[in-house]
Amino acid sequence: MAFTRQLPSGKWLGIAKDGRTRLGSKTFPKKSDALAWAQRLETAAAGGLDVKAGKARISALLPMWLEEREHTMSANTVRADRLMSKALTPGLKARAVSSIKRRDIETWLQQLHRRGHSHGTVTRHRASLTAFFTWLVDDNRINENPAKGARQPAKVAEQAEMHPFTEAELDQLVTTLAKTDQRIADIVLVLGWTGLRWGEARALKVSDIRRGPDRTLANIRVQRSQSEGREVKGTKGRSARTVPILDIITPALHRLTDGKRSNDLALTSERGGQLWRGRFKKQARWTELAAGRRPHDLRHTAACLWLSKSVDLSTVQAWLGHSSATTTNKYLHYLGTSADSAAVALINASTKDRQPEN
Repeated sequence: MAFTRQLPSGKWLGIAKDGRTRLGSKTFPKKSDALAWAQRLETAAAGGLDVKAGKARISALLPMWLEEREHTMSANTVRADRLMSKALTPGLKARAVSSIKRRDIETWLQQLHRRGHSHGTVTRHRASLTAFFTWLVDDNRINENPAKGARQPAKVAEQAEMHPFTEAELDQLVTTLAKTDQRIADIVLVLGWTGLRWGEARALKVSDIRRGPDRTLANIRVQRSQSEGREVKGTKGRSARTVPILDIITPALHRLTDGKRSNDLALTSERGGQLWRGRFKKQARWTELAAGRRPHDLRHTAACLWLSKSVDLSTVQAWLGHSSATTTNKYLHYLGTSADSAAVALINASTKDRQPEN
């Protein structure tokens, strides 16, 4: 018979037994929760399901699940779980857990999609909800997990239009910024010639800027990234890469790192703190000067500048950290203006003495 015992901590231990055999025990803040859990376990052991337990509402069980997740999951996972909980509609939260069917989950996922949530966000919410229902199954409240196998809207390939700077445009932008803020000008120049992603630039340390045998700056080891509001992680491709330090950015890197220790961030705010996109755009007068571009277009700029200087595609792929050359190939389209012009000039030169017959 199920029973409870209060612990010295003030919490309650639910204990389930089958005759003299102890089926299990679990600790809860409330006596009623401990007893209910023990009863469900005994019912499940007898081959049945506690119907009453399945009548509990999602809104009542989510806090219990989230509290348990805080002690067993990473901070990022718990954050994702809480976001899913907030995204659930009031109608779903008011439902009994046993009443939820797969079609209910799919309808909710469709609603998220229509509201403009990205495919990645919808995927994360589905994973968290699946974990929640798995917990309910393990807790003997329901027989099956309705979120398993629930289909979500297909991912739509959204091609963000690239708008890289030309070399002359980048030089003009850097020159303009240097008149009022040399640090911002240096950061723009470095991003425009190294192709670092924003998260990679935020996480770059002085020690990642390597020197050659003659002690001159040689290359940048890109091995970590940190999105705003997130923890430091590996790069997008999960593998480190090396980007050369070109002569044009060497003075800027010296100015950005002079006086800093090896473990300090290399590209920082005016007070030495981490970069934030909104602050950077304001200080760079980005809306005014960038002609509709995004900061990420500085990465596209680097790729196009390298290719325009005859760096081969495989090398550009390695410098950008692309796992596939197919991704790198898209930059050839933007290089087409100068490459096509050169090709047309060659063809015209070879056929200038020939005139078409009328």
